[in-house]
Amino acid sequence: MPGVEPPVATTPPTATEDAAWVTVPAPWPPAELARLCTDLEMLWRINPYYCFRKFAQTGPDRFRVEFDNHSNNQAVAVEFERIAGPGSGFALHYHGGLKRRTLFTIEPFEGGSRLTLLDDYAGWPEAERQARLAEVDKSLTAWGEALRIYFLRWRRWSWLPGWRWYLRRVWAPMQPSSRRIVWWIFLISVAEFAFFLFVLLIYLIEQGR
Repeated sequence: MPGVEPPVATTPPTATEDAAWVTVPAPWPPAELARLCTDLEMLWRINPYYCFRKFAQTGPDRFRVEFDNHSNNQAVAVEFERIAGPGSGFALHYHGGLKRRTLFTIEPFEGGSRLTLLDDYAGWPEAERQARLAEVDKSLTAWGEALRIYFLRWRRWSWLPGWRWYLRRVWAPMQPSSRRIVWWIFLISVAEFAFFLFVLLIYLIEQGR
């Protein structure tokens, strides 16, 4: 079913030998997925390896980001430009850094759609690529998995009043470690409440005897 399978590796038509990619299913038609992907900051902050210091829009479709990439232990400061196409997808072209661009390709897929993320490193001389291997972003698969979960949660909970506001204004600005802590606190609270109900049930049963 769309939105259930984990991210899979396919071969996009724009792939080169100096590229890495991952494909994520989504439970909506391409137009709806494209609309959801217009929030670039949310897409970036979903990556569980990125710890942001800055995400700023500096002009029409131009951005500057500063973050620590824990997948390769690199501090990143880069500007990029969003360029529409092909189709309902888009590309991010970087000004600086080893990565040339990231392509976001949106296609129909089994009753819904799918998003392919492709990191392109083509164009550098072989010697320079080898010297800068430490800059290769190793978070792409984890990013795809995080996006899959995000799409599922969006489909399940976006109708709930206040949920979108919480996700955008509270959850997204958190660092990944803070999100994990909040999630564990939530699970512990649910377990404590369930235990309380269990004890209350036993008390009521004893009182009824």
